[in-house]
Amino acid sequence: MKKPMNWSKISLIIAAVLLAAIPFVSDSRTWLILLTQIFIFSILAMSYDVLLGYAGMVSFGHAMFFGIGAYTTAVLLDRFEPTLLVFSLSIAAGMLIAGIISFFVGLLTLRLKDHFFAMLTLALSGLFLVLAEKWRSVTNGNDGFTFSAPDVFRDRAVFYLTVLALLVVVYFALRRFTNSPLGRVLIAVRENEQRTKALGYRTLAYKVIASVVAGVTASLAGSLYVVSLRFVNTSVMAMDVTLDALLMTIIGGVGTLIGPIIGAGIIELAQHYLSDLAGEYPLFERWIIFFGILYILAVIFFPTGIAGFFKSLFSRRRRPEADAPPLEPAKPEVPR
Repeated sequence: MKKPMNWSKISLIIAAVLLAAIPFVSDSRTWLILLTQIFIFSILAMSYDVLLGYAGMVSFGHAMFFGIGAYTTAVLLDRFEPTLLVFSLSIAAGMLIAGIISFFVGLLTLRLKDHFFAMLTLALSGLFLVLAEKWRSVTNGNDGFTFSAPDVFRDRAVFYLTVLALLVVVYFALRRFTNSPLGRVLIAVRENEQRTKALGYRTLAYKVIASVVAGVTASLAGSLYVVSLRFVNTSVMAMDVTLDALLMTIIGGVGTLIGPIIGAGIIELAQHYLSDLAGEYPLFERWIIFFGILYILAVIFFPTGIAGFFKSLFSRRRRPEADAPPLEPAKPEVPR
């Protein structure tokens, strides 16, 4: 019996191929930079979705791991020759540091529930932000510093394709993680942790694993972000980074992975165009207000996110066909 074709995977591959063709059909530098930012924040939002959508944990300290990756890559590229090898090692070092810190932070915070966990992660993130501000010999404080990227990334198209390739790899890796038995246990923890404990699972260990995976992925996003700017300062650890990831995840669809990518695209495009409109129309100078309106509309009309809405829509269309009673064979007529 032939397996049904996985149309979602095929459509994602087609979308990736089309996006990869953009640098060859368009010479718009603005669009390349904007799409690169969307890809980077998609990785960040997917990492947050692992916590929120699959483990059911609301963290206000996710920018901490984003900033760790950002500063690790920026410092190493600034202190050493900015080669592709140093860039790769800086990403690996940032992910390793973020993984170790997220492990211990998880052991410290994940015993708490709900808002207690959220507040403690916010406090720890604030602690790392203060550390980045005060450790001026390394970070240069709020002023930040510029650095050189590898020569190969001077061509924006090359960096664009690199980030796109990493986005595809991260998506399928996280999809494999969430569809694995470990991911199924995380979903069970999200739905009912006490019942999952009663079944014999050590829920704290599973939540720590989710925290480490999310932290490592966020660190990758931070490394790519600073290379795209060639500049880093303490804003990479600001609360705004976490709120952006939260907003992208909720608008796109919690627990879908593809939803955060959609949310990142909507938020980054809206921010770009609203900022442009602010230069022409005074009404849009306070464009952050429109983000609030966008969030309210998303919660009202798409409570499960855009991806969740379409997923439920397609499932409702298929259900009547699946639930339809089988046709009964026609009864033979009795001759008179």
